[in-house]
Amino acid sequence: MANLTDIEDGFSATKLFNQGYSYTYDDVIFLPHYIDFPTDAVNLSTKLSTNINLSVPCVASPMDTVTESSMAVAMASLGGIGIIHSNNTAVEQAALIRSAKSHRIPYVSTDIPFVNPNDCILDSSVFDTFPCVFVTENGCQKDRKLLGVVDKLVWNSLSDKEARVSGYMKKNVVTLPNTSSFNDVAGYLAANDLDLVPLVSENGELVDVVSGKDVERINGFPKLGLPTVGKGGEFLVGASIGTRESDKERLKQLVDAGADVIVIDSSQGNSIYQIEMIKYAKKMFPSIDVIGGNVVTMYQAQNLIQAGVDGLRVGMGSGSICTTQEVCAVGRGQATAVYKVASIASQSGIPIIADGGISNSGHIVKALTLGASTVMMGSFLAGSTEAPGVYEFQGGRKVKKYRGMGSLEAMTKGSDARYLGDTAKMKIAQGVVGAVADKGSVLKFIPYTMQAVKQGFQDLGADSLQAAHELLRSGTLRLEARTGAAQIEGGVHGLVSYEKKAF
Repeated sequence: MANLTDIEDGFSATKLFNQGYSYTYDDVIFLPHYIDFPTDAVNLSTKLSTNINLSVPCVASPMDTVTESSMAVAMASLGGIGIIHSNNTAVEQAALIRSAKSHRIPYVSTDIPFVNPNDCILDSSVFDTFPCVFVTENGCQKDRKLLGVVDKLVWNSLSDKEARVSGYMKKNVVTLPNTSSFNDVAGYLAANDLDLVPLVSENGELVDVVSGKDVERINGFPKLGLPTVGKGGEFLVGASIGTRESDKERLKQLVDAGADVIVIDSSQGNSIYQIEMIKYAKKMFPSIDVIGGNVVTMYQAQNLIQAGVDGLRVGMGSGSICTTQEVCAVGRGQATAVYKVASIASQSGIPIIADGGISNSGHIVKALTLGASTVMMGSFLAGSTEAPGVYEFQGGRKVKKYRGMGSLEAMTKGSDARYLGDTAKMKIAQGVVGAVADKGSVLKFIPYTMQAVKQGFQDLGADSLQAAHELLRSGTLRLEARTGAAQIEGGVHGLVSYEKKAF
């Protein structure tokens, strides 16, 4: 019988990724290893950057159809983090950060009805989302100091519907501090048999409204890792910036607003513009971690590491709505990019984010095992309840818009700076505008996705990301390239019809 040590079965990562091929996730497969622990023993805790720890390796992409306050709050509550996009003014981006950090529960109301004291309520439709309307100084989302509330029953009893709300609103509104925990809010509603309670800040501004139905919905979601919070219990939130001179002022506003990590957002990060911005940010705000990118080669990565980054974002043209590889003929298959960059970044202790190309839990397993510390997701999170935008119906399906930051539509709002094209006379798109189906809440599908990732790690014989990286580096984990037929065989096939559900 042959000695197993003499049998060559599969390839080491070093051998597979040094053959001159650009592999993406579907092109490669890991061979199973030895299992000696249960699935729930897998620990997915990791590092986003040098000084920021996460209990789950999930990052919401800084795209304007993916991450604003609601997504940032939800991701942090799960143990990941959201990076709020910069395709807006610095003031608007800073406001989104402040909003996210003012929450302590995994929920942001986006449909709270407001009026100002001089308004008249003439249409009952304002009560469609809540049984009451909130009266603030200016009747809008900004500077919303809570002055009173108008109950629908009181409004129904009015003989004069044209009366100003200041004449009949209830002024002494029962509220809770916005720093209250979810359990405190839930307990208060139950103990006092209330339908809802407003949460207000120290200066009396309305932050959110939580109802009994919200509590029931959130309690129904599966639990995941420890939330990503700061010393004061506030959710950690990231923010992206560009590389232009004006981004220096934006950077200051974001730090003042409470951003915990800065991601320098560029499709090709190996530029003098980004290197200078990294050095500037680290000099002006040395306590803030700065993540650079995007990169796909070891040479690119080394330049940004030498500039002082605390993390690297890896990927170029691998996103579902990105056309950079098609338009510009540059980029790299994402599996190869992650492995190569991780090989050099690990020598300096710099965590990397695998950005793009994530369509299923298997892709997450591959990205993390190949050396990434976290995965950044766009389309995977787009279409969720927490993603920006409103739902529409297309062909009977409930969808939300999802667009690449390199699409012409996004570029008209300023994202062309990400592609170093803001000064060009002609704009060339490197992305498209599309739509994704309603996925429900990330508070539900991310925990199930992470359970699938744990099962993948168990099959690999790795009970943590660190263990997976070591097994890969030592050559213990083996891989193979998959033919087109093997990829078809590895998916659902040979059926007349089927229904595919992840959970």
